[in-house]
Amino acid sequence: MYRIGELAALCDIKADTLRFYEKHGLLSPSSRSEAGYRLYTKDDAARLRFILRAKAVGFTLNEIAELLSIELDKANWACADVKGLVDNKLAQVKMKLAELTQFSNSLQRLSNACCGGPDSAEHCSILEALESEDKQLKTKKETHHKAHHHSSTHSS
Repeated sequence: MYRIGELAALCDIKADTLRFYEKHGLLSPSSRSEAGYRLYTKDDAARLRFILRAKAVGFTLNEIAELLSIELDKANWACADVKGLVDNKLAQVKMKLAELTQFSNSLQRLSNACCGGPDSAEHCSILEALESEDKQLKTKKETHHKAHHHSSTHSS
């Protein structure tokens, strides 16, 4: 049996992290000592390692809870169910990567457009580009709003 600090040390985490997982229903102590200390078994340690590995590859607490429920009842689940969870997570990660690539490319274009010299920022190409982009967005929104307003007044 492990006390909370021992299990935390064994898994190289803080006791607060263990309490956090308990609070979210991912882990619970198998018992308590007479003094009220949380006590964990080797199975609890294995469950904690599962949680930590799932977290390390990017699963959210809710997704980990779903994986744990499958882990506890493997006979009533198919590999396709687990693969579906992983494939869904993979699709989310790929979307985020695409978004980050777009951010990176935009920032790179802004950086490339600026000389980065010691002169005042009064004519900084980065600030001008961001201002003009802001103006373009406002113009698009105003045009869309006017078009929508115009069409809604004629449809009545």
